Amino acid sequence: MTCYRYQNLIPVIHPTAYVHPTAVLIGDVIIEAGCYIGPLACLRGDFGRLIVQEGSNFQDTCVMHGFPGSETIVGKNGHIGHGAILHGCILEEDCLVGMNAVVMDGAHIAAHCIIAATSFVKAGFSCQEKSMIMGTPAKVKRKLTDQEITWKQRGTKEYQELAKRCLTNIEICEPLSAIEENRPLTAEDPLLKPKFLS
Repeated sequence: MTCYRYQNLIPVIHPTAYVHPTAVLIGDVIIEAGCYIGPLACLRGDFGRLIVQEGSNFQDTCVMHGFPGSETIVGKNGHIGHGAILHGCILEEDCLVGMNAVVMDGAHIAAHCIIAATSFVKAGFSCQEKSMIMGTPAKVKRKLTDQEITWKQRGTKEYQELAKRCLTNIEICEPLSAIEENRPLTAEDPLLKPKFLS
């Protein structure tokens, strides 16, 4: 990955976290144990501290940026989907932010919440635990079911395992010119399969 010192603040990455080589970390960024930071993610700790707590994943092209004088936090076991933007907000533990969603300054998302893909969470938004949040601007639509929370937690666990595998099983290579005979598949968990594929 590319790390930058900013005003004598250097990013901190726990040895058990995986950060993809194309990710960019600047300044006051703290990545805790067992996290996964995906390709082309950008975490800019030049306007306040960014904390990605234990077991969280931050997927491809996500952006995390602070608000001056504040901390931006992804709580333990957070799940930040592809292309999401977090700006000066706090997510408590076990939250999911869907693909291309935006969470703005001063928003405080309680534990065990899901923000639907492409939602826009306005500045200063707050909610209760186990909320389904969606829309532009985003609103609480209902309480999450136990099944939905379990589904989220299983997906997060899969990314925690991916972080472990990537620490030892990923490397830059040249592509093949043809498909090998009996080419294997990557591991799949049938319980993570979307309902429309079941």
